[in-house]
Amino acid sequence: MQATRWAQRWMAFGLFWFLLAIALAPSNKVYQQGLVIFVWLPAILFAWPARQRLAELWRAQRVIYTALLALAVWSLITLCWADAPEPAREAKRLLYILVFLLSFAILADGQPERVIRIMQWGGVGLALTALMAIVHFYGVENNPWVARLEGLGELSHPILGGYVIGLAAIWLLHWVPRSIGLQVVWAVALALLGVFVVMSQSRGAALALLLSVLAMPIYCRDQRSRVIAATALLLAMLTFWLLEPLVLARGASYRPEIFMSSLHMIAEHPWGGLGLAADYRIPVGRISFDHAHNLFSHVAIQLGLPGLALWCIAWFAVLREAWRARESLLGRGVLGMWIFSFLAMQFDAASLTGTPRAEWFISWLPIGLAGVLTWARVKPGGCDKIPCSS
Repeated sequence: MQATRWAQRWMAFGLFWFLLAIALAPSNKVYQQGLVIFVWLPAILFAWPARQRLAELWRAQRVIYTALLALAVWSLITLCWADAPEPAREAKRLLYILVFLLSFAILADGQPERVIRIMQWGGVGLALTALMAIVHFYGVENNPWVARLEGLGELSHPILGGYVIGLAAIWLLHWVPRSIGLQVVWAVALALLGVFVVMSQSRGAALALLLSVLAMPIYCRDQRSRVIAATALLLAMLTFWLLEPLVLARGASYRPEIFMSSLHMIAEHPWGGLGLAADYRIPVGRISFDHAHNLFSHVAIQLGLPGLALWCIAWFAVLREAWRARESLLGRGVLGMWIFSFLAMQFDAASLTGTPRAEWFISWLPIGLAGVLTWARVKPGGCDKIPCSS
């Protein structure tokens, strides 16, 4: 049933909705409702017909999903002492996350190139939203060029918008179209994504993007990746030289102080944490911040060291799966996205189990795509011998 044309189109549109409607939906409520209709509903309906694929996923990635299930159970336990206004809603969100992750295996149905193709066009779509944001912010609103660019919709936060756009640049870098015409579109899209990250002045996103590109030759081991890495380094040096006052103007933005204060909060509740979805603030001198600006610290504050350990097991198991599949096109893309996401998590991420938002791109999206690696490895040469784009 999940392999029928109408079912595939339904689920493909769901992935497009997740990738693009975060910028284009008229409101966050519409975005969430669209995810229910186009992602969670078909995934639930097709879960039983696709049970063989899900069984294959479980056998191939037992460590990841055992850790995630244990994390979900532990999160539910912490609700007993969490100051959460609506515990039932928090439990429902955990189910949404699980269904979201499984939807990738159901959509792929053993064909990784199907997901790659959608992601390629999704990256181009995000590049168009970046162009729209640039025109609107500097042209329509007439903001000065030194102002921090804000994206559209839920990407209006310069930092989180920079992370989503930067991640799109990473997956496009790894998944190059084969036809000359599409390669022109690909190059223009990459340029727009890069310009957006720079003009958002999100140093965390820019650094994560640069280091991720510089790491490409480690696992790609081809001439193209070395040229891309060298070009990125030269562009980064030129950009820093031109924009040095803007880069250094905000200093460290209290990140070291926030991290030390987070460690003190973790030490106060090391085992149980504050509980799932507990609200907290990070005191730094006379000011306070509404989150830890680091996903690992955030998880430890809310879910304690057991929750942090389970999250680390799942997250680093994704790295292991991607490394094993590095000879495939999908494996290299997931590796690049994992590196970018891991770096981005260190600077400004404050939601793991909340409703779908920008943070999902650097937390749950790489894990969902890692599930498709189950089938990328069984093909000789991986996806490289499949015309993923033509």
